[in-house]
Amino acid sequence: MTNREILTAAMEQSAQDLSCRAKDFCAAENQVVASVPNSKARKYLKLPFFCNLVSYGCNVVASVDPRIEDIVRTYLDGAAAPYRCFETPRLHLLEEAFRPFGKTICFMAEYYLPDVERLEVLACPFEVRILHPSDFADCYTPQWSNALCERRRQLDMLAAAAFDGDRMIGMAGCSADCETMWQIGIDVLPGYRNRGVASALTSRLAAEIMQRGKIPFYCAAWSNIPSARNAIRSGFRPAWVELTAVDGEKAAGFQ
Repeated sequence: MTNREILTAAMEQSAQDLSCRAKDFCAAENQVVASVPNSKARKYLKLPFFCNLVSYGCNVVASVDPRIEDIVRTYLDGAAAPYRCFETPRLHLLEEAFRPFGKTICFMAEYYLPDVERLEVLACPFEVRILHPSDFADCYTPQWSNALCERRRQLDMLAAAAFDGDRMIGMAGCSADCETMWQIGIDVLPGYRNRGVASALTSRLAAEIMQRGKIPFYCAAWSNIPSARNAIRSGFRPAWVELTAVDGEKAAGFQ
């Protein structure tokens, strides 16, 4: 699988998520479409969106509640460049426009795809084991909450774990969030960080996913520098960004 094929597959999945066409992400102009439910969207998405902005770099595609189509179109077209739509102070304009609807901007993240020319399994200073669902059934605890998801444990397919003797000290897990792409999450216990464990587990799991004919992808908050560095060390590169607005009361629960 080439980098171009991987990127195309990601855009096709984003099109399912946003109710648009894959080619819309490569258009010269911004695109605004009405959000509708889709059984092929990533499993954790709550559809329809009130407002979700996605950019692969060329433009911004917005999947929105029809009531705010004109508001969002005006907002996007007023930006000097696509990336400006994801920055303050412009975001304050969007936040103000959403307030009468009881909505607020909540999720802002950068997504990474593997670079097949750089992806390789990195060495780990500890023993690494590949785990299957029956092996990590008892690991749905707070210290592994990035690698595994209690609410969607049926989607957790595979994990790469590092052991110091009999003690598990790091885990990268992946969830089958959609048909073609599996998302990687990583946790390393304090005291074992900054020793190459995270990148070793992430790169090993990415290779295992690709051997199974799926595309690994990785998500990090824009301000999570350690996570972003891990993605790059592990052979991933930035592919797209997303911004999502949700109910104000719901957003308060994530503080």
